[in-house]
Amino acid sequence: MAEKINLNAYFERIGFAGSIAPTLTTLEMLHALHPAVIPFENLDVLAGLPVGLDQKSLERKLLTDKRGGYCFEHNLLFLRELGELDYVARPLLARSLWNRDPANATTADHLLVLVEINKQNYLADVGFGGLTLTTPLRLRADVEQSTPHETFRLSGGDPEWLLEVKLGEDWRAVYAFTLDEIGMDQIEAAHQRILADREGGMAREIRVALSPTGRRLKLHDAVFTIQPVDGEADKRRIEGLGALKGLLIDEFGLILPPSPELEEALARIVPPAPDTDTE
Repeated sequence: MAEKINLNAYFERIGFAGSIAPTLTTLEMLHALHPAVIPFENLDVLAGLPVGLDQKSLERKLLTDKRGGYCFEHNLLFLRELGELDYVARPLLARSLWNRDPANATTADHLLVLVEINKQNYLADVGFGGLTLTTPLRLRADVEQSTPHETFRLSGGDPEWLLEVKLGEDWRAVYAFTLDEIGMDQIEAAHQRILADREGGMAREIRVALSPTGRRLKLHDAVFTIQPVDGEADKRRIEGLGALKGLLIDEFGLILPPSPELEEALARIVPPAPDTDTE
Protein backbone atom coordinates (compact mmCIF):
# COMPACT_ATOMS: atom_id res chain seq x y z
CA MET A 1 0.00 0.00 0.00
CA ALA A 2 1.43 3.39 -1.03
CA GLU A 3 2.17 5.86 1.76
CA LYS A 4 -0.16 8.84 1.94
CA ILE A 5 1.54 12.12 0.96
CA ASN A 6 0.41 15.38 2.55
CA LEU A 7 1.23 17.90 -0.19
CA ASN A 8 -0.60 20.75 1.51
CA ALA A 9 1.46 20.38 4.68
CA TYR A 10 4.64 20.35 2.62
CA PHE A 11 3.65 23.44 0.65
CA GLU A 12 2.73 25.27 3.84
CA ARG A 13 6.04 24.36 5.48
CA ILE A 14 8.20 25.66 2.63
CA GLY A 15 5.93 28.56 1.67
CA PHE A 16 5.17 27.33 -1.84
CA ALA A 17 2.34 28.82 -3.87
CA GLY A 18 2.11 28.46 -7.62
CA SER A 19 1.60 26.00 -10.43
CA ILE A 20 1.95 22.35 -9.47
CA ALA A 21 2.46 21.19 -13.05
CA PRO A 22 5.48 18.84 -13.18
CA THR A 23 7.68 21.29 -15.07
CA LEU A 24 11.27 22.42 -14.63
CA THR A 25 10.03 25.78 -13.34
CA THR A 26 8.02 24.13 -10.55
CA LEU A 27 10.95 21.87 -9.67
CA GLU A 28 13.28 24.88 -9.46
CA MET A 29 10.86 26.69 -7.13
CA LEU A 30 10.49 23.70 -4.83
CA HIS A 31 14.23 23.05 -4.88
CA ALA A 32 15.00 26.63 -3.83
CA LEU A 33 12.38 26.82 -1.08
CA HIS A 34 13.02 23.47 0.61
CA PRO A 35 16.63 24.06 1.83
CA ALA A 36 15.86 27.71 2.58
CA VAL A 37 13.25 26.68 5.17
CA ILE A 38 13.83 23.10 6.36
CA PRO A 39 17.24 22.81 8.04
CA PHE A 40 19.76 20.09 7.48
CA GLU A 41 20.40 18.80 10.99
CA ASN A 42 21.73 15.60 12.53
CA LEU A 43 20.55 16.11 16.11
CA ASP A 44 18.71 12.79 16.39
CA VAL A 45 21.66 10.86 14.95
CA LEU A 46 23.98 12.73 17.32
CA ALA A 47 21.78 11.78 20.28
CA GLY A 48 21.39 8.16 19.22
CA LEU A 49 17.62 8.56 18.82
CA PRO A 50 15.53 6.60 16.28
CA VAL A 51 15.27 8.11 12.80
CA GLY A 52 12.37 6.77 10.74
CA LEU A 53 12.23 6.99 6.96
CA ASP A 54 8.55 6.16 6.52
CA GLN A 55 6.44 9.04 5.25
CA LYS A 56 4.49 9.46 8.48
CA SER A 57 7.70 9.87 10.48
CA LEU A 58 9.21 12.29 7.97
CA GLU A 59 6.11 14.47 7.81
CA ARG A 60 5.75 14.56 11.58
CA LYS A 61 9.39 15.54 12.12
CA LEU A 62 10.17 17.85 9.18
CA LEU A 63 6.72 19.36 8.64
CA THR A 64 4.62 19.23 11.81
CA ASP A 65 7.35 19.39 14.47
CA LYS A 66 9.35 22.05 12.57
CA ARG A 67 12.54 20.03 12.69
CA GLY A 68 15.06 19.18 9.99
CA GLY A 69 16.96 16.03 9.16
CA TYR A 70 19.90 14.61 7.30
CA CYS A 71 20.15 13.64 3.62
CA PHE A 72 18.09 10.43 3.74
CA GLU A 73 15.23 12.25 5.44
CA HIS A 74 15.31 15.35 3.24
CA ASN A 75 15.65 13.63 -0.10
CA LEU A 76 13.17 10.85 0.60
CA LEU A 77 10.59 13.45 1.59
CA PHE A 78 11.42 15.48 -1.53
CA LEU A 79 11.28 12.40 -3.75
CA ARG A 80 7.85 11.40 -2.47
CA GLU A 81 6.48 14.92 -2.84
CA LEU A 82 7.74 14.99 -6.44
CA GLY A 83 6.11 11.63 -7.10
CA GLU A 84 2.81 12.97 -5.80
CA LEU A 85 3.17 15.83 -8.28
CA ASP A 86 3.59 13.32 -11.14
CA TYR A 87 7.30 13.87 -11.70
CA VAL A 88 9.32 10.93 -13.00
CA ALA A 89 11.87 10.67 -10.20
CA ARG A 90 13.89 8.00 -8.43
CA PRO A 91 16.53 7.83 -5.68
CA LEU A 92 20.28 7.42 -6.16
CA LEU A 93 23.00 6.52 -3.66
CA ALA A 94 26.32 8.36 -3.54
CA ARG A 95 29.69 8.27 -1.81
CA SER A 96 30.41 11.51 0.02
CA LEU A 97 33.88 12.85 -0.85
CA TRP A 98 33.67 16.20 0.91
CA ASN A 99 36.73 16.67 3.16
CA ARG A 100 37.54 12.97 2.80
CA ASP A 101 40.26 10.84 1.25
CA PRO A 102 38.59 9.17 -1.76
CA ALA A 103 40.43 5.95 -0.94
CA ASN A 104 38.48 5.76 2.33
CA ALA A 105 35.13 6.82 0.84
CA THR A 106 34.03 3.46 -0.51
CA THR A 107 30.58 3.08 1.06
CA ALA A 108 27.37 4.76 -0.06
CA ASP A 109 26.38 7.28 2.62
CA HIS A 110 24.38 9.92 0.76
CA LEU A 111 20.99 9.95 -0.95
CA LEU A 112 19.96 12.18 -3.85
CA VAL A 113 17.22 12.27 -6.49
CA LEU A 114 17.22 11.90 -10.28
CA VAL A 115 14.35 13.70 -12.03
CA GLU A 116 13.43 13.31 -15.71
CA ILE A 117 11.67 16.21 -17.44
CA ASN A 118 11.09 16.22 -21.20
CA LYS A 119 13.68 13.46 -21.69
CA GLN A 120 16.35 15.47 -19.82
CA ASN A 121 17.73 14.18 -16.52
CA TYR A 122 18.27 16.52 -13.58
CA LEU A 123 20.06 16.01 -10.30
CA ALA A 124 18.07 17.17 -7.26
CA ASP A 125 19.56 17.24 -3.77
CA VAL A 126 18.02 19.18 -0.89
CA GLY A 127 20.08 17.52 1.85
CA PHE A 128 23.85 18.01 1.68
CA GLY A 129 24.35 20.34 4.61
CA GLY A 130 26.28 23.53 3.90
CA LEU A 131 26.68 22.64 0.22
CA THR A 132 23.09 21.64 -0.48
CA LEU A 133 22.06 22.40 -4.05
CA THR A 134 19.56 25.23 -4.31
CA THR A 135 18.50 24.43 -7.87
CA PRO A 136 18.52 21.17 -9.84
CA LEU A 137 21.52 20.47 -12.07
CA ARG A 138 21.30 19.10 -15.58
CA LEU A 139 22.93 15.70 -15.81
CA ARG A 140 25.56 16.81 -18.30
CA ALA A 141 29.30 16.30 -18.07
CA ASP A 142 31.93 19.03 -18.07
CA VAL A 143 29.56 22.01 -18.02
CA GLU A 144 29.80 24.64 -15.28
CA GLN A 145 26.35 25.22 -13.79
CA SER A 146 25.59 28.27 -11.67
CA THR A 147 23.16 28.02 -8.77
CA PRO A 148 21.82 30.77 -6.49
CA HIS A 149 24.76 29.94 -4.20
CA GLU A 150 27.84 28.22 -5.71
CA THR A 151 28.88 26.98 -9.14
CA PHE A 152 28.97 23.21 -9.67
CA ARG A 153 29.99 20.81 -12.41
CA LEU A 154 29.52 17.12 -13.16
CA SER A 155 32.04 14.87 -14.85
CA GLY A 156 32.44 11.20 -15.74
CA GLY A 157 29.29 9.17 -16.09
CA ASP A 158 30.86 5.95 -17.34
CA PRO A 159 29.56 4.63 -15.04
CA GLU A 160 30.34 6.89 -12.06
CA TRP A 161 29.56 10.59 -11.99
CA LEU A 162 31.52 13.11 -9.93
CA LEU A 163 29.99 16.30 -8.53
CA GLU A 164 32.40 19.17 -7.81
CA VAL A 165 31.92 22.66 -6.41
CA LYS A 166 33.94 25.75 -7.27
CA LEU A 167 35.19 27.59 -4.19
CA GLY A 168 37.32 30.56 -5.11
CA GLU A 169 39.45 29.35 -8.01
CA ASP A 170 39.49 25.71 -6.86
CA TRP A 171 37.25 22.79 -7.75
CA ARG A 172 36.58 20.40 -4.87
CA ALA A 173 34.93 16.99 -4.94
CA VAL A 174 31.51 16.79 -3.28
CA TYR A 175 30.33 13.24 -3.98
CA ALA A 176 30.37 10.42 -6.54
CA PHE A 177 27.37 8.41 -7.71
CA THR A 178 26.03 6.09 -10.38
CA LEU A 179 22.60 5.92 -11.96
CA ASP A 180 22.05 2.35 -10.74
CA GLU A 181 18.47 1.53 -9.76
CA ILE A 182 18.08 1.15 -5.99
CA GLY A 183 15.22 0.04 -3.79
CA MET A 184 14.04 0.96 -0.32
CA ASP A 185 15.90 -2.04 1.10
CA GLN A 186 19.24 -0.61 -0.05
CA ILE A 187 18.32 2.84 1.24
CA GLU A 188 17.33 1.44 4.61
CA ALA A 189 20.54 -0.59 4.83
CA ALA A 190 22.70 2.48 4.15
CA HIS A 191 20.63 4.50 6.63
CA GLN A 192 21.09 1.89 9.36
CA ARG A 193 24.86 1.78 8.76
CA ILE A 194 25.03 5.52 9.38
CA LEU A 195 22.94 5.29 12.56
CA ALA A 196 25.08 2.40 13.85
CA ASP A 197 28.42 4.14 13.20
CA ARG A 198 28.91 5.87 16.52
CA GLU A 199 32.47 6.86 15.57
CA GLY A 200 31.37 8.62 12.37
CA GLY A 201 31.02 12.36 12.05
CA MET A 202 27.23 12.24 12.04
CA ALA A 203 27.27 10.75 15.55
CA ARG A 204 30.08 12.91 16.94
CA GLU A 205 29.59 16.39 15.46
CA ILE A 206 26.78 18.93 15.39
CA ARG A 207 25.93 19.68 11.75
CA VAL A 208 23.14 22.16 10.97
CA ALA A 209 22.62 24.24 7.83
CA LEU A 210 20.10 26.45 6.04
CA SER A 211 20.39 27.97 2.57
CA PRO A 212 18.16 31.05 2.30
CA THR A 213 18.47 33.52 -0.56
CA GLY A 214 21.86 35.21 -0.66
CA ARG A 215 23.63 33.32 2.10
CA ARG A 216 24.21 30.06 3.90
CA LEU A 217 23.91 29.53 7.63
CA LYS A 218 26.10 26.74 9.00
CA LEU A 219 26.74 25.33 12.45
CA HIS A 220 29.58 22.88 12.96
CA ASP A 221 29.92 21.99 16.61
CA ALA A 222 30.45 25.32 18.41
CA VAL A 223 31.22 27.42 15.30
CA PHE A 224 28.37 29.31 13.63
CA THR A 225 29.07 30.66 10.14
CA ILE A 226 27.12 33.15 8.07
CA GLN A 227 28.40 32.80 4.50
CA PRO A 228 27.12 35.43 2.05
CA VAL A 229 27.02 34.47 -1.61
CA ASP A 230 29.34 37.41 -2.28
CA GLY A 231 31.57 38.35 0.61
CA GLU A 232 33.61 37.05 3.50
CA ALA A 233 32.25 34.52 5.96
CA ASP A 234 31.33 35.71 9.44
CA LYS A 235 32.34 33.03 11.94
CA ARG A 236 31.26 33.11 15.56
CA ARG A 237 32.12 30.75 18.40
CA ILE A 238 29.16 29.69 20.54
CA GLU A 239 29.86 29.70 24.26
CA GLY A 240 27.62 27.65 26.49
CA LEU A 241 24.77 25.22 26.03
CA GLY A 242 22.11 27.90 26.46
CA ALA A 243 23.59 29.99 23.67
CA LEU A 244 23.76 26.93 21.42
CA LYS A 245 20.11 26.05 21.98
CA GLY A 246 19.11 29.68 21.43
CA LEU A 247 20.99 29.71 18.14
CA LEU A 248 19.29 26.52 16.94
CA ILE A 249 15.91 28.07 17.72
CA ASP A 250 16.48 31.66 16.57
CA GLU A 251 18.73 31.23 13.51
CA PHE A 252 17.62 27.82 12.22
CA GLY A 253 13.99 27.91 13.33
CA LEU A 254 14.18 24.56 15.09
CA ILE A 255 11.76 23.50 17.79
CA LEU A 256 13.91 21.40 20.09
CA PRO A 257 12.18 18.38 21.63
CA PRO A 258 12.38 17.76 25.39
CA SER A 259 14.96 14.98 25.18
CA PRO A 260 17.53 14.03 27.86
CA GLU A 261 19.53 12.21 25.17
CA LEU A 262 19.71 15.32 23.00
CA GLU A 263 20.53 17.55 25.96
CA GLU A 264 23.40 15.24 26.90
CA ALA A 265 24.67 15.05 23.31
CA LEU A 266 24.68 18.83 22.88
CA ALA A 267 26.39 19.31 26.25
CA ARG A 268 29.19 16.93 25.22
CA ILE A 269 30.14 19.34 22.45
CA VAL A 270 29.22 22.73 23.92
CA PRO A 271 29.19 22.45 27.72
CA PRO A 272 27.06 24.80 29.82
CA ALA A 273 28.74 28.14 30.47
CA PRO A 274 30.47 28.21 33.88
CA ASP A 275 28.58 29.77 36.75
CA THR A 276 30.26 33.13 37.35
CA ASP A 277 28.07 34.13 40.29
CA THR A 278 29.96 34.87 43.49
CA GLU A 279 28.74 34.49 47.03
